Amino acid sequence: MALTTDPVALNQWYAVASLPVSPHVTRLLGQEIEISAGANGPVVRRSDTGAVLATRQKWGLVFATFGTPATELFDIAEAHESDRRFVPCGWVTMRASGLRVVENFLDMAHFPFVHTDILGSEPHTEVPRYDSEIRRDVDEVWATNCTFFQTRIAATESAGDFVRLTYRVPTPFTVMLYRVCPSAPDRLDAIALFIQPMEEALCRAIPLMWLVDDRSAQTELLRFEQVIFLQDRIIVENQRPLCLPLEPRRETPTRADSSSIAYRRWLKEKGLRFGTTGAA
Repeated sequence: MALTTDPVALNQWYAVASLPVSPHVTRLLGQEIEISAGANGPVVRRSDTGAVLATRQKWGLVFATFGTPATELFDIAEAHESDRRFVPCGWVTMRASGLRVVENFLDMAHFPFVHTDILGSEPHTEVPRYDSEIRRDVDEVWATNCTFFQTRIAATESAGDFVRLTYRVPTPFTVMLYRVCPSAPDRLDAIALFIQPMEEALCRAIPLMWLVDDRSAQTELLRFEQVIFLQDRIIVENQRPLCLPLEPRRETPTRADSSSIAYRRWLKEKGLRFGTTGAA
């Protein structure tokens, strides 16, 4: 596959490597790229032409773009708080559109069935009504006032409870979750998922967490998040089509899919084609 011609996809920032970088080859939007350590920081270049891509370094990651993004990378306020634990959870490759991965992250209805006895359990299967919107002032999708019964509300907890969740989609291939911190109820843990769309139906993703947690071992936090993410991979890779449909009535939503409806409408308004069934 060659580099996409989709201008919406080209003019985005994408996470492509963790710091510090080691020389390696990967793909982004259908194009092979080479990543290496330069005298002034990481260098990302196209393998076919040698052209150097614009890059940024943030949150322990290297971001690159083929185009000219309209804005700089968005901000994560929690990343500036010095008492938080920063937990990178490793890269996972999935044979699916990165857009499918974002949509799965937004979906609370699968918790009891895919993450049984971790993020949910029967008979607590109903998704209470919540609010979804496209925030035009910042050009992001938000889902607020979300509540759901979770069997384990965090790696530090063993008892279940109803938790309040907030979802944020700052870019087409990035999604965030804010949840109440059990040890500090007046603060929110922040979890971000950055996706590297390698091909139309192939991507890599890395979860990053900023937690108010001074008790858990690093390995415990990693295992908790990775178990959840690997369970999600099974579901996402078995969805058909692998790319995300944006056409009306291609897939029938329910009330629980409010955030997905807003997300798809936002993508369609942008005219994004890469990773969707309309790409051809």
